[in-house]
Amino acid sequence: MREAKSQPTREDVLDSFSVEPNPGRETLERYLRAYPQFASELVDLSRELSREVSQDEEPLAGDEQAMIDAAWQHHAGNTSQGATDPFMGLSTADLRMVAKRLDVPRQVITAFRERRIILSTVPRRFLARFAEAINTSIDRLIGGLSSQPSPALARSYKADQKPETAQPVSFERILIDAGVPDDRRAQLMSEAD
Repeated sequence: MREAKSQPTREDVLDSFSVEPNPGRETLERYLRAYPQFASELVDLSRELSREVSQDEEPLAGDEQAMIDAAWQHHAGNTSQGATDPFMGLSTADLRMVAKRLDVPRQVITAFRERRIILSTVPRRFLARFAEAINTSIDRLIGGLSSQPSPALARSYKADQKPETAQPVSFERILIDAGVPDDRRAQLMSEAD
């Protein structure tokens, strides 16, 4: 018995057509005969691919360039304000090294990354060491940790219900939950060197 061939999806057909070396009339007709169910999409794509792209040779007028520059400045201002994540660019290996350098379990670093720690409960001395370990200033670290975590930072699991964001807890609670021994926890919680 012959197995039925699976029909390609609309995306597969359009992708295939778009990479044809000569997407002219003959190619379009061949695709229309083979895939009549996608006729309108194929015609639209064919028109888009054959459309002339005009490129102005004239430079922009001064006011046009000023409008574009102002828009870019506005956009750059918005993105630089939102890009205060002190963990950006740190790999998993980097975070592992930070945990080792601070002599804390990795789940403590993860709690900081996920903004699950109440910053006012963290000793300033620890924050200074933390900032040094991730090669940033203490102000940038505090600013980044004060912001709301982005959805990309939230852990995702297969679950029957939508995961909820955990409420922030004290630094000491995170250390206790991470199994940090009492003497080391007291050392981390002290302000003195």
